Amino acid sequence: MRIPLTKYGLPQVAVFPVLTLALMIAFALAFFPALWLPPLEIVLGLVLIWMFSFFRDPHREVPRDEKTLLSPADGKITDISVIDEGGELGQKVLRIGIFLSVFNVHINRAPCAVRIDRITYKKGAYKNAMSPESSRVNESNDILMTRLSEPADRLLVRQISGAIARRIVCAAAESGRYEQGERFGMIKFGSRTELYLPTSEGGRYDVTAKIGDTVRAGLTPLIRYR
Repeated sequence: MRIPLTKYGLPQVAVFPVLTLALMIAFALAFFPALWLPPLEIVLGLVLIWMFSFFRDPHREVPRDEKTLLSPADGKITDISVIDEGGELGQKVLRIGIFLSVFNVHINRAPCAVRIDRITYKKGAYKNAMSPESSRVNESNDILMTRLSEPADRLLVRQISGAIARRIVCAAAESGRYEQGERFGMIKFGSRTELYLPTSEGGRYDVTAKIGDTVRAGLTPLIRYR
């Protein structure tokens, strides 16, 4: 039977809960029957449950649809805009920003069937990931990829650390191929994920998501090609 916890959570998912449980036992043995002990134990118990919840990796039946780009992350869409990014995607690109709270599943998934072209890590700050500004100044990891279906657009998924997050995990490798919705990493704890693609010249695709939408990685369509 599959344990619904991500391997990307190691070693935290193994160490932190054990330390929290040990702390609960130590307080109980040292201070029982103090009146303040039960509330403290309840708080620590909730922290323990949250730790396991944060690293959850639920099974998902990914809809296979070559015409769609699925969300690369769980969370809430905070911005959809055309920006002057330049680079290999073109001078102007569409950016869809997704904010992940500490209560969201933090697994990142491929938006469609892709080949990984390049991975670029950048050190940076740890500002609030809800702001689009965090894309420019925060620690981040860019995964440049090419669609395996037509149109063979180049895409970019950017993993961004937030005010709490301090660890980006990317298991993807250059030249590797990923199926639509396949897991390739995560960000620990609370963060931002962005999807970049060339602007829709001639109306090649429709944006199916809107600001404020709650999305789920590997399930929610963000883009549909015509």
